[in-house]
Amino acid sequence: MMLSAAERYASQRCFIGVITPSGNTVVERVTLGVVRDLPEVSVHFSRTPVVGSSDPFPDRYAMEGFLAASRLLAHSAPNVLLWNGSKGAGIGFEHDRALVTALHAETGIRATTSIVGLAELLVARNIRRLGIVTPYSDESQQKTLDCLAREGYECVAEAHAGRSDNLSYASVPVAQIATMVREVSKSRPQAIVCLCTNFPAAVMAAPLEAELGLPVYDSTALGVWHALRLAGADTRPAVALWGSLFAQGV
Repeated sequence: MMLSAAERYASQRCFIGVITPSGNTVVERVTLGVVRDLPEVSVHFSRTPVVGSSDPFPDRYAMEGFLAASRLLAHSAPNVLLWNGSKGAGIGFEHDRALVTALHAETGIRATTSIVGLAELLVARNIRRLGIVTPYSDESQQKTLDCLAREGYECVAEAHAGRSDNLSYASVPVAQIATMVREVSKSRPQAIVCLCTNFPAAVMAAPLEAELGLPVYDSTALGVWHALRLAGADTRPAVALWGSLFAQGV
């Protein structure tokens, strides 16, 4: 039975605060798509500067931007704060763990990131052999693969679209993403991970899982999944459109 607008509004008691890169046009769309079938969840957004093809802080986070965004979101008293960005997969997971600690210290609100969610999921499901799909340039892709290797993951196949500008990542056609995922799947990794939260791979996860018989995890969806999990939301209604990631439990 479809809820009325008033009933849906009244049911929203689980608030998620999301920090997204400023040049990102994917995070909000995917997040709102996922929670469309979770009527108890309300999502609220803030941004931190990430734009263009050059990063003034290539090996760390510009922390003040994150803290400023978290302070604004904290005014709405969300249950969980989420940084839905994937930079940690190129500079080291420890940076995301430190960011989570800093956001909690700043606001008193529990926090997570898409990369923290990825790390928890892979450990829980005992996954080490990965296929990696991204929109990145050769240089950025190699940086990502090197980082994942240091974290203890084996990349058995990879594909990347060769883009270098943050905004352009969102314009990779979904048909091209599907082709890259299919190519990587031929090496039969334990899971295929699509990295970059401005890369619209999440919309293809469910149909590709059905086609290939492999889990397909997208970093944008991973951030949403982990924040919802920490908030205690039932994510099962999102499985049909968004894939096995959202099955209850890990």
